[in-house]
Amino acid sequence: MAGRFAPSPTSDLHLGNLRTALLAWLFARGSGRDFLLRIEDLDTQRVTAAPEVAARQIADLTAIGLDFDGEPVWQSERLASYARAVDRLDSYECFCTRREIAEAASAPHADGYRPYPGTCRNLSEGERAQRRRTRPPAIRVRADGATQTVTDRWAGEVTGVVDDFVVVRNDGVPAYNLAVVVDDVAQGVDQVVRGDDLLSSSPRQAWLTRQLGGMVPEYAHVPLAVNTDGRRLAKRDGAVTLTDLASAGVTTAQVLTRLAHSLELAGAGEPVTPEQLLTRFDPDTLPRTPWVVT
Repeated sequence: MAGRFAPSPTSDLHLGNLRTALLAWLFARGSGRDFLLRIEDLDTQRVTAAPEVAARQIADLTAIGLDFDGEPVWQSERLASYARAVDRLDSYECFCTRREIAEAASAPHADGYRPYPGTCRNLSEGERAQRRRTRPPAIRVRADGATQTVTDRWAGEVTGVVDDFVVVRNDGVPAYNLAVVVDDVAQGVDQVVRGDDLLSSSPRQAWLTRQLGGMVPEYAHVPLAVNTDGRRLAKRDGAVTLTDLASAGVTTAQVLTRLAHSLELAGAGEPVTPEQLLTRFDPDTLPRTPWVVT
């Protein structure tokens, strides 16, 4: 049994990322699970700074007192595993652009995701060969409109219709929904704690988990950290990383206290450690609304 935290090495972790990591650690340690770190670097393989960014992320997580079991897993080193998973799926080539999908698909979900209308599902071999001459294909899994229900710690039962979603992008890179499921199954992850902006993707991932012979994990989608305008926190919002805060005279210990206070696990200004927070941790008493970072 294991929980995990899986950052993408695109930028330093901000307060919202660190808060989610702390929650994932508390959920895992509080339930006797291992806690794993996975670096989701498939989108950053051409970014030369990605290894340095990942190193800073790991250092920041360690600085606030989080520990992990085993070595970090890098998705860029697991391409063969993703290819084998695709070979096990009923899939087909898709040549549609995002614009074509937007024009043909129904209204987007709350997270902006547009269900695929099936345009390329039944192309003949001749039609596929003709389209390959002008555009490299993505690979979609054939879901045939399956319905999948998942259970979230706070949202309860969430049901979604599974469209024929992309498992390999047209640049040959495994898609997020494929990679995250393959890795969770391989690593024995049975507890997923992450931001609630990813809740709507859970039915697709749970369906794919079952297609690949895995067990659907327990889900806990936590409220995001937002700025004073109610938008998801980002580096542009000022001093929100450990490095920026240190430059402003804020210590790492003070950052941990701030995170704990936002979760109602510590008083304002109270020095704490993750181990102390673990003794106070009760998922049922956590705040259910976004954390407004001021």
